[in-house]
Amino acid sequence: MVDVVVVGGGVAGRAVAAACSDIGLQVALVAMAPRQGWGNTYSSWLDELPAALPDSTLAAVMPRMRSFGTTWHEWSRAYAVLDNTQLWKHLWRPEVTEVAGRVVAAEHGATGSTVVLQDGRRVATAVVIDASGSARVLLGGRPPRTPTEQTAVGAVFHASDVRGVLDNARTGVFMDWHPAPRTRGGWPTFLYAVHLDDDRVLLEETALARRPGLPLALLRRRLAARLEALGIDPDSSIAEERVKFPLDDPLPRPGRVVPFGAAAGFVHPTSGFSVARALRQAPWVAAAISAGLTSSPAAAARAAWAVLWPPRVAAAHLLHRQALRALLHVPPDGVPEFFEQFLSLPHRHQKAFLAVEGDAAETSAAMSELFRRAPWRLRRRLLLAGLPGGVPIAQRGFGKA
Repeated sequence: MVDVVVVGGGVAGRAVAAACSDIGLQVALVAMAPRQGWGNTYSSWLDELPAALPDSTLAAVMPRMRSFGTTWHEWSRAYAVLDNTQLWKHLWRPEVTEVAGRVVAAEHGATGSTVVLQDGRRVATAVVIDASGSARVLLGGRPPRTPTEQTAVGAVFHASDVRGVLDNARTGVFMDWHPAPRTRGGWPTFLYAVHLDDDRVLLEETALARRPGLPLALLRRRLAARLEALGIDPDSSIAEERVKFPLDDPLPRPGRVVPFGAAAGFVHPTSGFSVARALRQAPWVAAAISAGLTSSPAAAARAAWAVLWPPRVAAAHLLHRQALRALLHVPPDGVPEFFEQFLSLPHRHQKAFLAVEGDAAETSAAMSELFRRAPWRLRRRLLLAGLPGGVPIAQRGFGKA
């Protein structure tokens, strides 16, 4: 029997497994391929990453990010792209037992829980953590509805082949809402461009939020058209990246299984960021479990749940969900204008709204300022979507977002 079983080998799973191991808990991590690396690009505002994260885990840091709604804006806030290999090494612990297999169920009792694998194997533990991402394998699976999704298709190039897209290694493009050439209406998409290291650049066509998500084939065509207009041969790319994940999954209900990462609703509803929050919160969840285990496994699970969503952060999450609904009500030709208003806000409001662990008061202030500055034609759309306003989180609780 171990103290903690972590289901899932992504960044969130590895982070919470490492944090639990570091404070002396016996940990098992279960994943289909525990030693498999991570293929997607993970990034974050540098100031939101844990201070203890070593510089070796940062593949690239851009001190400035530019964005275009209907005019250009620049933000001198450092943006980091993570080095997946170095991050995996940083989070790997030899003391963590790795189990290859598919988890199908968890059984709970007064003295602990048992994780059941598809092949019949069983792993006894005190506490179960579901870090299986949007699959939520021990939290009821996918919700029975069409999610709002972020989708993207990216191409990786040698930096020397795409000169002119990024001015230099000190600047990235957070979002560029110039329409892709030959786009015939439909939901708008933007270009995201960052340095992956000294030699490689990622150019990505992104649909920020749509229900259902825009097809990857459409995004691939738009990216190719945009690259050709920039004088870049799409066929000269050295790798392709594909992105698709839900933005509006409901927060899970408290129980004996502790969710973590995307499974816990960490995905920011309007930006899609989640990795920085998982890295920041892993030590807190581990400490709560360790303290709770002095009483009982059930107490440990309750203690972990208590630190996942403090009231101010949960309230901010509901406001972000409200902003997501408002964005979906904006007509396609009004989306760039919507983001022009956001990009024109004082940087303190932008930072507060994009925070991975938002504060309700600061988020509300940012949304109110955006509404105040918006032209009446945009305000009408926002009012129809219920922005500003909303029901306080204290009156709603988990599982009802």
